[in-house]
Amino acid sequence: MTESAREKRRKNVIDVLNKARSMELQAIHQYMNQHYNLDDMDYGDLAAKVKLIAIDEMRHAEMFAERIKELGGEPTTELAGKVAKGQKIEGVFPFDAKLEDDTIDVYNQFLLVCRDNGDSTSMKLFEAIIDEEQTHYNYFDNVSDHIKQLGSAYLSQIAGTPADTGQAAQGFVALKGGQ
Repeated sequence: MTESAREKRRKNVIDVLNKARSMELQAIHQYMNQHYNLDDMDYGDLAAKVKLIAIDEMRHAEMFAERIKELGGEPTTELAGKVAKGQKIEGVFPFDAKLEDDTIDVYNQFLLVCRDNGDSTSMKLFEAIIDEEQTHYNYFDNVSDHIKQLGSAYLSQIAGTPADTGQAAQGFVALKGGQ
């Protein structure tokens, strides 16, 4: 029995949704690892914001999973890559900015796959998530620039700040008044 053109298009969309979900799962693990390390280094405010971004990524992973299920697919649980551990503070934020920038680029390509396969709902999902990833990129890039330009003066202002995000952490974008 051959696959219909419609089934093939649906499979193409499920494939990119699962690749995106895998990228989100990797980002969750990366950012939570950084959250714990930043907290241990006594940079609580930075740790708290990275945790909130990880929560946004959890929401993205769930949104992709829900769409995959709607299309009759099975959401992946595989990570897209390894978690970089033991990063120094000076390396965390440029690393994360690059991760977000790469994600935006890939998701724009995935959005085109959805469009080309006639799935406007998945396309809109990618559009919404790309906007949130851009917010993450902007934050990471700004912190990276502050550390690069101000160094220890900037970091000393943050040292000793609390890392608590509260009981009902909603995620970074939600906290900023987004979705």
